[in-house]
Amino acid sequence: MRVTLPDGSVREVAVGSNALDLARSISEGLARQAVAAKIDGQLVDLTTPITHDAHLVLVTLQSPEGLEIYRHSASHLMAHAVKSLFGSEVQVTIGPAIANGFYYDFYSPNHTFSTEEFELIEGKMAELAAANLPIIRSEMDRDEAIALFAAMGEEYKVQLIRDLPNEKVSLYRQGDFVDLCRGPHLPTTGLLKVFKLLSVAGAYWRGDDKNAMLQRLYATAFTDKKELKLYLERIEEAKRRDHRKLGRELDLFSFSDEAGAGLVIWHPKGAMLRTVIEDFERREHLRRGYDIVVGPQILRTELWKTSGHFDNYRENMYFTEVDEQSYGVKPMNCLAHMLIYKSKMRSYRDLPLRYFELGTVHRHEKSGVLHGLLRVRGFTQDDAHILCMPEQLDAEIKGVLKFVQEVMGIFGFEYEMELSTRPEKSIGSDHAWELATNALHSALKDSGRDFEINEGDGAFYGPKIDIKLKDALDRKWQCATIQCDFTLPERFDLNYIGSDGEKHRPVMVHRVILGAIERFIGVLIEHYAGSFPLWISPVQAIIVNVTDNQSAYAQEVFQYLREAGVRVQIDLRNEKLGFKIREAQVEKIPYMLVVGDKEMADNTVAPRHRSGANLDSMTPAAFANFVANECREYR
Repeated sequence: MRVTLPDGSVREVAVGSNALDLARSISEGLARQAVAAKIDGQLVDLTTPITHDAHLVLVTLQSPEGLEIYRHSASHLMAHAVKSLFGSEVQVTIGPAIANGFYYDFYSPNHTFSTEEFELIEGKMAELAAANLPIIRSEMDRDEAIALFAAMGEEYKVQLIRDLPNEKVSLYRQGDFVDLCRGPHLPTTGLLKVFKLLSVAGAYWRGDDKNAMLQRLYATAFTDKKELKLYLERIEEAKRRDHRKLGRELDLFSFSDEAGAGLVIWHPKGAMLRTVIEDFERREHLRRGYDIVVGPQILRTELWKTSGHFDNYRENMYFTEVDEQSYGVKPMNCLAHMLIYKSKMRSYRDLPLRYFELGTVHRHEKSGVLHGLLRVRGFTQDDAHILCMPEQLDAEIKGVLKFVQEVMGIFGFEYEMELSTRPEKSIGSDHAWELATNALHSALKDSGRDFEINEGDGAFYGPKIDIKLKDALDRKWQCATIQCDFTLPERFDLNYIGSDGEKHRPVMVHRVILGAIERFIGVLIEHYAGSFPLWISPVQAIIVNVTDNQSAYAQEVFQYLREAGVRVQIDLRNEKLGFKIREAQVEKIPYMLVVGDKEMADNTVAPRHRSGANLDSMTPAAFANFVANECREYR
């Protein structure tokens, strides 16, 4: 058989040979590095026979796919170790590789895993890895596999196999452990060298809170100890930056069981931070030709049926009844914006129309996915809908892409983009989806930036561009999105009169720049570790007196700066100056303005940055100008 390699060279191999044989024929070094192969684009084990002329790529641990296979095999190793230690007390369910690691879910009603057991499990994993057990793939008839796992008491594996459409299923064995898996996997457990259990959490079987609660062991694996050390350091840094922890320490926001899960309560400093960001958003939208609008919190359920939300999104919605009429609490802002458009006849001369709303929405998120500000049930989006003629669509999409670029630059974020295409559950014609997808794809290509295709992850009414910003720890966060929609304008019978005097259908672009304000602030807190740039700091300066002698002068400075627009606080407590400065630094206030006898005599303040750097003394007016100039640099 003829095997074509990535460099275009062709090698002839015997029928029944596999990728490992081919790797050895090239070099023993390559054979040691290879962990899997791609035959005609399909990932397979190294030992999978080559049965026809094919294109073949060897997958090594240095590649993202190789690392994912390494971690997936590590998840099986962890399950093997847990079964070896706890036997029939636990049942195995699923254990995929995920970003930066892997997990495995176990059902164990009589045993609760604790972090104290991690060392024990890791020890058993190391023992099984050292045994260098071959990882062997086999296929089995569906009914035979059901009987096998039923005999082992693995009820969850039986459920999984019953839900599979195939008559045959693939299994992987290593020693006395067998698991249902599509693969591929490493050739042996001996290749697994560096792994670490990280945490334990609850997880419902198949993500449904009506099902049994499982125990999820999170872990990670790397190919060398240095990479693991760096990763663990990043985890510790992430804990230090955790927005929930900093939110409490900086007194920004809270959650309350009395109020309800996933509902944010903003404290004065957090509300000020939010207000500064929202005011910035209003200015930026107004100067780009957007009109500010406001829609109601609830709309009649009939409207949600017309839009398709009732059929495709209602599990995420809340409903209520008023005067025997059913209403839906809005999870999105688009319906009211379309009603504004529809309130009068529009001409092609009016278009494009750009409606912007800082719209508060509510979505029924499952309790298991709620996570501080990053996943809540009530939040505000910087939502806008652009209604335009089809020939204006390209310019409008590019305008939003430029808007995103400028705003992310202001906040100091790099970002990546991906195009998400039609999902299985969707509305609209194939033609409408094709037009919308092509419009987004063309604008992305013209932007000159790299982007990925995310198949099947679009909104139910249209494809979208997702913008994933990267924070200081190189983590990715979904915030901005641009959705192209030919379907809802048709469902709501939106029209404009064209230059030919005839009615035409507009196109709608749904877009957010920051996304959910709550989520964006959560990301900001972690990105800056709570040390916000001066222009968005809820408190920009705090006045601290040395003794009570300067209290009256400190009050005068406080009043002046507040009237000058500086967000300022004052600390006149009878405490040592060093103590007050340290407290202000812990609160991450950018500037401390020290007022002693000399400053009072000279009508000045002595600014000290939270980093510890001292600035030259200056008048209150000069400090107000200094703040204004530094803020102007960001905006």
